[in-house]
Amino acid sequence: MDKLEVQTDALPAPTAERPLLGLTVLVIEDSRYACEAMRLLCLRSGARIRRADCMRAARRHLQVYRPSVVIADLGLPDGNGIDLIEELARAQPRVDALLAISGDAHLAADAIAAGADGFIEKPLNSLAHFQQTVLSVLPDARQPKGVRVLVDETVEPDEIAYQDDMAHIADVLDENSDTHTLDYVAQFLGGVARSARDTALETAALALARKRALGQPTETERATIAGLVQNRLAQRIAI
Repeated sequence: MDKLEVQTDALPAPTAERPLLGLTVLVIEDSRYACEAMRLLCLRSGARIRRADCMRAARRHLQVYRPSVVIADLGLPDGNGIDLIEELARAQPRVDALLAISGDAHLAADAIAAGADGFIEKPLNSLAHFQQTVLSVLPDARQPKGVRVLVDETVEPDEIAYQDDMAHIADVLDENSDTHTLDYVAQFLGGVARSARDTALETAALALARKRALGQPTETERATIAGLVQNRLAQRIAI
C-alpha cells in the first residue's frame, strides 16, 4: 500500500496491457458483490485494491495511506457518500483521481458538484469501461505509453459474495427497521440486485423505495424483501 510519504515516481509505470499498473485503488463500498467485481477489474488492470466498507473505515484508512484513486459509493451505512466526496475533494494532498459510483444515475450531477472527477453507474463489469473511466481522470504522468488495445471483457463476481450481501441485509433487518434503515436497505439491495441480475429482488427494493418516498406504510414490502433474502440465504446452504 502507498504510504503518505511515498513519492509517485517510485511506482512502476503503467503499460499498454496493464494500464493501471502502479496505482492503488481505495474502494469505499459496503457491498461484497460490488467490491468483488471491482477487485477483479483492478486485478486485470494491474492496480492494487484496498476496501473500506463505510465512511468511518475510509477516514481511518486515509489517515495512514494515500491511494492513487478513490472510488466511493454514494450509499453507505453510516452516512451520505456525497459528504465524503466533498471531504476528499478538499483534502491536501488530494488523490490523483476521485470517482463516485452508484446505481442511481441521477446522483451523478451531485457527485460532480461535490468535487468528484467522474461518475460510474452500477452495475460495473466491463473491463474496458472501468479502465477508460479511471484513465480519463488521471494526470498525464499516470497514462500508459504507446497504443492500448481495449479488451472487450466482463467480470463475474463469485456467488458467495452475493450471499454475503444477503446475510448483511438480513442482519440489518433483524437489528432495526426504522426509516433510515429501510432507506438504506432499499438503496443497497436495489444496486446489488441489479448488478447480480436478480430481477425479483430489485423489483422488491424499488417498491420499498417508492413507498418510502411517498411516506406510505411499508410492512408488506419489508416482509417481501425479508422473504426473498431468506430464500437466497437458503440457497447458500445448498451451495
